[in-house]
Amino acid sequence: LRCARMRVVGVTVLAFAGLAVALDNGLARTPPMGWMSWTAFYCEMDCVKHPNACINEQLYQQQADRIVQDGYLAAGYTNVHVDDCWMDRNRDAQGRLVSDPQRFPSGMKALAKYMHDRGLKFGIYEDYGTKTCAGFPGSYGFLQIDAQSFADWDVDYLKLDGCNINLDMMPIGYPEMARALNATGRPIVYSCSWPAYLINRPDKVDYNVIAQHCNLWRNFDDINSSWRSIMSIISYYDHMQDKHIPTHGPGAWHDPDMLVIGNAGITVDMARAQMTVWCIWSAPLIMSNDLRNIAPVFRDILQNKAVIAVDQDPLGKMGRLVANTTDVGVYLKAMTPVDDATGDYSYAIGILNRNPNNRNSVEFVLGRLGLNSAGGYRIDDLWSGQLVGVFRPQDTFQTIVNPTGANMFKATPVALADMTGLRFASFK
Repeated sequence: LRCARMRVVGVTVLAFAGLAVALDNGLARTPPMGWMSWTAFYCEMDCVKHPNACINEQLYQQQADRIVQDGYLAAGYTNVHVDDCWMDRNRDAQGRLVSDPQRFPSGMKALAKYMHDRGLKFGIYEDYGTKTCAGFPGSYGFLQIDAQSFADWDVDYLKLDGCNINLDMMPIGYPEMARALNATGRPIVYSCSWPAYLINRPDKVDYNVIAQHCNLWRNFDDINSSWRSIMSIISYYDHMQDKHIPTHGPGAWHDPDMLVIGNAGITVDMARAQMTVWCIWSAPLIMSNDLRNIAPVFRDILQNKAVIAVDQDPLGKMGRLVANTTDVGVYLKAMTPVDDATGDYSYAIGILNRNPNNRNSVEFVLGRLGLNSAGGYRIDDLWSGQLVGVFRPQDTFQTIVNPTGANMFKATPVALADMTGLRFASFK
């Protein structure tokens, strides 16, 4: 592989803007983490031909068991999310939703109990429109009934899609469902697909308004298990970051869609790249894969606690693309610990190589990225777990990034870091 070089100079870091007021339900103070079925299993309903891949209660139970037994719960993945295709084709005589009797014979309340008994939370799917995207009963005209059903079933999280409805109705319907959920008295995290259906109508997207009614929201195309799909989302978020960052934080999260780590088509480098950028963004970390047969290397990526800690940082700041070339993007996220005496933040640094063929060498002076703590920084490699060194603002930092990969570091002000036995040294 060829090794190209990128030198970052003269970058000005834009100020981290204040956050909008979020949905006042006290939920999702850090980005939600869990597992969802859609990208891995879509709407497979033939349980005879595909007994291990169809949408039924056993699928969710088995994934839940793996979350608990294989360390995902201990790493922070707490939610199991049912997606589309769980319903019967018709509501009952009282207008209530009914689970498919063949594939979910125990019902949703029993499935929620299965999750709760294992220390997990239970998420469910509906659609604001007349029908879901797969053609099952939608919530239009039944918002209050459905919200109460979800509460009665002990649901903890609702994803409300936006198929089969006039787009002009979304500013009415999504807030109405928020009020209906709150009226049940049960705390239910509310995930909206509202802006995802307005990609071509940016004039209709006001995240300050959306954040008043939703805990998180999809705003771009569905992901699939390919580098092209991951990059399309990253490119969109890079382009929109000045609009996204001020409206992102505790209780109100932009959702770039599911983690596809562990699926066919995703290499180890691609997996680290997606995890790096999603965590720099403080994005929801919701896996869609088959945890029953995932390779250990992908499990380790998903469970890297130092990387997850960047995503789950209590400040909830969304990182920013601060330097960019055709192949390489450098991202910076302010996070804890913060030096109260000086106001110096710690930072997560993500370096993405978009190129599918070439390694890239990247170097930059810390101060030119905005890392100006006079005492310097301890820098740790979050993927290898190794200490890189201690750097002053005037020092040059260098790293080599694999094709379709990403490196990730944390820079902690010396005053806040464990400095036992360490000396200042540039990495050149």
